[in-house]
Amino acid sequence: MSDITISLPDGSPRSLPEGSTGADLAASIGSRLAKAAVIVDVDGVERDLRDPLPDGATVSVITAEQERGLYTIRHSTAHVLAQAVLDLFPGATFAIGPPVENGFYYDFELPDGGTFRPEDLDRLDARMREIIAEGQPFLRRECSVEEGLQIFRDHRYKTEIIGGTVDDPMSSTAPGSVRLYENPPRFVDLCRGPHVPATNTFLGHFKLMRVAGAYWRGDERQPMLQRIYGTAWATKKELDAYLTMLEEAAKRDHRRLATELDLLSFPSELGGGLAVWHPKGAAVRKLIEDYSRARHVRGGYEFVYTPHLANGQLFETSGHLDFYKDGMYPPMEMDNGVYYPKPMNCPMHCLIFRSRQRSYRELPLRLFELGTVYRYERAGTLHGLLRIRGFTQDDSHIFCTADQVAGEIKGLLNFVLSVLRAFGFDEFEANLSTRNLEKSIGSDEVWATATEALRAAVEAEGLPYAIKDGDAAFYGPKIDIDVRDAIGRKWQLSTIQLDLNLPERFGLEYVGADNQRHRPFMLHRALFGSVERFFGVLLEHYGGALPTWLAPVQARVLPVRADHQGYAESVTAALAAAGFRADLVEADEPLGARIRKAKMEKLPYVLVVGDDDVAAGSLGVNPRGGDVERGVGLEAFIARLRDETADAALAAG
Repeated sequence: MSDITISLPDGSPRSLPEGSTGADLAASIGSRLAKAAVIVDVDGVERDLRDPLPDGATVSVITAEQERGLYTIRHSTAHVLAQAVLDLFPGATFAIGPPVENGFYYDFELPDGGTFRPEDLDRLDARMREIIAEGQPFLRRECSVEEGLQIFRDHRYKTEIIGGTVDDPMSSTAPGSVRLYENPPRFVDLCRGPHVPATNTFLGHFKLMRVAGAYWRGDERQPMLQRIYGTAWATKKELDAYLTMLEEAAKRDHRRLATELDLLSFPSELGGGLAVWHPKGAAVRKLIEDYSRARHVRGGYEFVYTPHLANGQLFETSGHLDFYKDGMYPPMEMDNGVYYPKPMNCPMHCLIFRSRQRSYRELPLRLFELGTVYRYERAGTLHGLLRIRGFTQDDSHIFCTADQVAGEIKGLLNFVLSVLRAFGFDEFEANLSTRNLEKSIGSDEVWATATEALRAAVEAEGLPYAIKDGDAAFYGPKIDIDVRDAIGRKWQLSTIQLDLNLPERFGLEYVGADNQRHRPFMLHRALFGSVERFFGVLLEHYGGALPTWLAPVQARVLPVRADHQGYAESVTAALAAAGFRADLVEADEPLGARIRKAKMEKLPYVLVVGDDDVAAGSLGVNPRGGDVERGVGLEAFIARLRDETADAALAAG
């Protein structure tokens, strides 16, 4: 038997007997790698460990510690769930079951329109563990379309996928061929793969989380399926850590905190995805917006305002009606045309640029607007402030020359990161989203130029980044900035997009130094993403205990008895005169009860004044999360507050 030669990721060659598999390669490198190996990457294609390796291929071993390995573990666990459902619910049919962030789901249809009950998850969990213990192998095979249709004749959703009427990213339906994965002798699924070698390899560290409804193909006109969500990890330690994080996340849910802290609400009379802001929540929102305005003034931006709706012709020109109509609200018939609530501010900012002749001396022209937009989100996707139908973007559009693009992008990245740091975030990652050929406008040359400019900027900044193929906006590539919150969750907030297409569609021009007309480059930038979503993320990041500079009430003054009321009022007035937000609660309840209420409101400071304080002009300071301090002078406390809030005030200018 002859040998084959494969290349490792570092370029080094390795000889193996002909017919060697990915598992053999891992074992030849070392026992630890062999134990950790989940799949292999062969010339950029993920393959099962049991597949023979081709001569001359470049091969890397993917382990359970890597994201792609964990993705495979979750995918394989989803198959085990599907087998368990078909075992325990005769007559059930199954649809799709992809891995998702932190877990997986699978969609099912039960006989006679049945639904899963909460106790069914325990039964399914037990059956899944039996399947895992059996060590069933995951075996791949190819078959014809005709054979695939016969195998899944009782499962309409699978036959729709095979027939090509439905796209399933987890399935392979190449012309004339269908890929299957079997767990003999009882289970077969339509699947692209790859999978772990067997059910008792890496699987078992999972938990079924909940059941939800999901329309087939996401279409309300299609059947409602039963979706089971689960989470799966490579080790029990990772699973336990994730479940602990979920418990903490539930305590930090911004919807619950918003109610408890009287910040905002979602009245049913308004309709889904719409909020009203109460005085305390509005106070925090104003602080966020004022900070943003001050930073933009310092950054050389000019403020603009645009209307909430526009004639449909505007969105035909911009391309939104071609590429974004599903995310827009239905049109309103008016006496002079059809109008839409605006989904984005950028077309109107293009009109502002085009309103008169522009010179290169005016560039870069940085326009800024706190502009409210309206996007139709399906009811099942709404989630408090994090997924909402009407929201305000801190929206900027920068028009510049080709020579200015690199400097503007670099400046934007610095600007974005400095503002996010001011709000308490310090861990950042970037995603560079590239063109979707089926959902985009413009030439390949324009897209290549824009994408390379963004790539160069994020690399120059030294930010770790990943590529999101096909995830760009229809008019240009983008950089999204993710932050990590206090419990390790990742949130996508800021975005920077480079656009050479809207200037073309709107006929934007400036007169250059050569006295010729030129097309400007256009940068789109939302720093917070939206004020509403940013507020929700902040609330969860801090667990409702907002930093002192952002707290709606920074200090509460509590007189011990009614005869201390006058002094308490003077303390409150002194704090207000110094520019701080303070309130007073009279001594109509026991002091302990009033202190507990203040702590439940997560106030930065509770100030208690009694006999000694009245005599000495002092305070009892009860800081959030700290020890009680006695006899603190009023002026000393005001100076302390100034120091504590100085960084934010300085940054805002």
